Amino acid sequence: MNEHSTSIAEPVRRATFGDQLRRHAARVPDRAAIVALHSPAAERRVLTYRQLNDQVNRLANSLAAHGVGVGDVVATMGRNSPESVVAFWAAAKLGAAVTGVNYTFTAREIHYQLEHAEAKAIVCEDAFVAKIEALDQPLPNLSVRVVNDAYGDTSPAAWLRLSSLVEHGDPAEPDVDVDESTLGIIPYTSGTEALPKAVAIPQRNYFVSMIPSYTTGIGLVEDDVWYYTMPFHTIAGMGMQICLLTLGNTIVLPFAVDPVKALAAFVDEGVTVVGQTPTFYLQVIQAAGFAETDLSRIRRAITYGGTMPRAMFEGFATVAPDLEWITLWSQSELTQTPTIGRFRSLDDVPGKDPSWIGRPTAQLEVRVVDADGNDAAEGELICRSPGVMRGYYKNPDKTAEVLRGGWLHTGDNVRIDDAGNLYFMDRQKDLIKTGGMNVSSVEVERVLYQHPTVLEVAVVGVDDDYWSQVVTAFVVARPGQTADPDALRAFCKEQLAGYKVPKVVNIVESLPKDSQGKLLKRELRRQANTAAKPA
Repeated sequence: MNEHSTSIAEPVRRATFGDQLRRHAARVPDRAAIVALHSPAAERRVLTYRQLNDQVNRLANSLAAHGVGVGDVVATMGRNSPESVVAFWAAAKLGAAVTGVNYTFTAREIHYQLEHAEAKAIVCEDAFVAKIEALDQPLPNLSVRVVNDAYGDTSPAAWLRLSSLVEHGDPAEPDVDVDESTLGIIPYTSGTEALPKAVAIPQRNYFVSMIPSYTTGIGLVEDDVWYYTMPFHTIAGMGMQICLLTLGNTIVLPFAVDPVKALAAFVDEGVTVVGQTPTFYLQVIQAAGFAETDLSRIRRAITYGGTMPRAMFEGFATVAPDLEWITLWSQSELTQTPTIGRFRSLDDVPGKDPSWIGRPTAQLEVRVVDADGNDAAEGELICRSPGVMRGYYKNPDKTAEVLRGGWLHTGDNVRIDDAGNLYFMDRQKDLIKTGGMNVSSVEVERVLYQHPTVLEVAVVGVDDDYWSQVVTAFVVARPGQTADPDALRAFCKEQLAGYKVPKVVNIVESLPKDSQGKLLKRELRRQANTAAKPA
């Protein structure tokens, strides 16, 4: 070896997810890593960093004995639980990328993700194993099936039990050639395509981009305690737990979102940071007992994925007067490297404009450009960052489309002022943000077009104070047919996850189009926004 050459795979100098967990297990072994609340297994469970690392090693070595290793893909599916965290970090120590599958998906959606990712293993909560068993199309790569049996005593004969793999696994650190260039996660993002895109993110991106940007941008400290409701099948859910456990924080992990229980946990667990969509905060301020609850320990509240309702800020100001709010924008393609704005009330926001998404963090370089690529006051936001994805998994054409000219083209339109503040305007395509989840209008339209009464359909997101946007469909019936809104919604429920199903279906005589016959979705949004919103 040349005396000046180095290998980032050598343990003496490498930086991987697993390395950092091992360091915390040695440095702060008795600090709580996970505090799990309200699950079927127990009202409260605690995993210290020592215990977490031990279980991760045991599961990793057991999975390795069944053939899981560097370059493989491990799928996880289930509600947030310590077992999901253990499965994630076990895969990471083996150099296997993790993809989270939404447990509310239909069979079609689940099969697509498992097949496209070529998942070799899946760790699935027992409540959802039947969904995997019921898949009627083959998954030849899925050779290792593990049931998270923390909540039950049974599992199909062909499935391994997670409790047994952990109990009988070797507690030694796995001896695997993993480095920071190893693929870490593959989140699936609906975007605007008929099928989701898979974003390939190496472990490196978190260390050099996402983690430092959140630490400096939000002002995180090592002893922060997070109330964590972001689902692990999303980029936010997977990514933030990487960040927090790498920093040595404590994650308070409720089994399900319950605003009353959240209030109690904020106090009982000494929560200092909360991160969720406006929908969650609106639920909390409406919970019984909110006005009498002392939330003074909460330092930061992060809001994303929607507008900033004034009621949300006014409500929390009465119980957490020193709370600082964080608004942010990012994308999976940037490994969540964000723009960030910090404020205490809407009066602190530049221009009191609720579309404000802050300024770029130190790891993010941005431009706003017009259709010809020239700098502009309004236009598409394009970015450079060490957090930029490796590319779309198994999709080089789509990768080349967004990574061109030395910039990541986000597809989001923003406005920029003289001080560098960014204001979100619209998505160039038709991504709908509802309750913090992304919905492809094209995917919903494709399902509706399968119904025998549908001639034409257009799906848009309509502004809503609670959901941010509601999925809204406009349907033209076939001649001689009668399209029924309830029947169409029921049809969608058979093929789409619940959050993708239109909350409103409007039956119309025609859809607005321009002189070239192109659909004018902006006109549909205008019509819907002037009509009464659903309850």
